[in-house]
Amino acid sequence: MPDPTILVVEDEVAIRRFLRAALANQDYRLLEADTGADALQEAATRQPDVVILDLGLPDMDGLQVIKRLREWSAIPIIVLSARGQERDKVSALDAGADDYVSKPFGPEELLARIRAALRRRAFREDGEAVFAAGDLKVDLARRQVSLGDRAVHLTPIEYGLLATLVRHAGKVLTHRHLLREVWGPHADDAHVLRVHMAQLRRKLEAEPANPRYLLTEPGVGYRLAAE
Repeated sequence: MPDPTILVVEDEVAIRRFLRAALANQDYRLLEADTGADALQEAATRQPDVVILDLGLPDMDGLQVIKRLREWSAIPIIVLSARGQERDKVSALDAGADDYVSKPFGPEELLARIRAALRRRAFREDGEAVFAAGDLKVDLARRQVSLGDRAVHLTPIEYGLLATLVRHAGKVLTHRHLLREVWGPHADDAHVLRVHMAQLRRKLEAEPANPRYLLTEPGVGYRLAAE
């Protein structure tokens, strides 16, 4: 199997150099683009496995790049940007991004997000029906959940919430996304989501206040840890 290809879309030379150094020893093939137009061209012709995208590009906003890519591709997109406001994160995720890393950032954090994106893509493409992380195992085909050797019994809503997170493991899902996926297209009560997430944590987490699997992205949504 060839090494994964990462497309870095960043107009700042210093950050591209930093990313080049961070990815050099990870067996990734690296592509680079410094404009949105070049990024779309590279993505279409070279078909990378993951895109790392800066939002502040010289020719177009990164949100436009995300929306254009999502017209034809499900490639994982990790946004890398100095825009740290919650509304910017939500806008990028709702546009179709998979993850968001704020500048400044550490290379280990970014590498972990890349690994999660690659695992999520493999899980989706291979058609796997069983997700496992730590002691947690979710069999989507059989609708079974277990922690170690212990079966975990969930309500239909709890299972729907967990299954949605499993199908996007490692990806940040906004409150809006989860509400619409689990409760329907007109759902908008974030309090209901928080209540059910708390119930799910009590069943799955050894320390619900310090979760291992069901992680909160403050002001944005939730993520299921993929490792």
